[in-house]
Amino acid sequence: MRFWDTSAIVPVCVQEPASPDVKAILVKDSGVVVWWATRTECVSALTRQVREGVLTGAGEQQAREVLEALSNAWVEVQPSETLRRTAERLLAVHPLRAADAFQLAPAFQWCRGQPAGNALVSFDARVREAGRREGFGVLPAEA
Repeated sequence: MRFWDTSAIVPVCVQEPASPDVKAILVKDSGVVVWWATRTECVSALTRQVREGVLTGAGEQQAREVLEALSNAWVEVQPSETLRRTAERLLAVHPLRAADAFQLAPAFQWCRGQPAGNALVSFDARVREAGRREGFGVLPAEA
């Protein structure tokens, strides 16, 4: 299993330059762990792409079907006081935004605070760097 942030889930749902990379990662290990808000963040990204004319209505429907299939199979880390405290610690030691901390903190909860040997799949530069500094293996290797 690997922890996936929203920036890595969206390219599974719609064709983007990162899509081949994330799909290859998913083929190697289909175990996906995400933060509780990931599905909503993905819907936000898809509707934004429709508003901007990047994605058609039919493309959005297809992407939502992929998202539905993924969300039926993934494991979600739920909000908790421990998670909030972890996010606040991460904000204190890394140049993260709150939303970034709420992507990385659930990864810590999932691995029980032992990031070594666990992978974080992300294309967000801040999350990738903070995850790397905290000890996660970050995928894809080059982003």
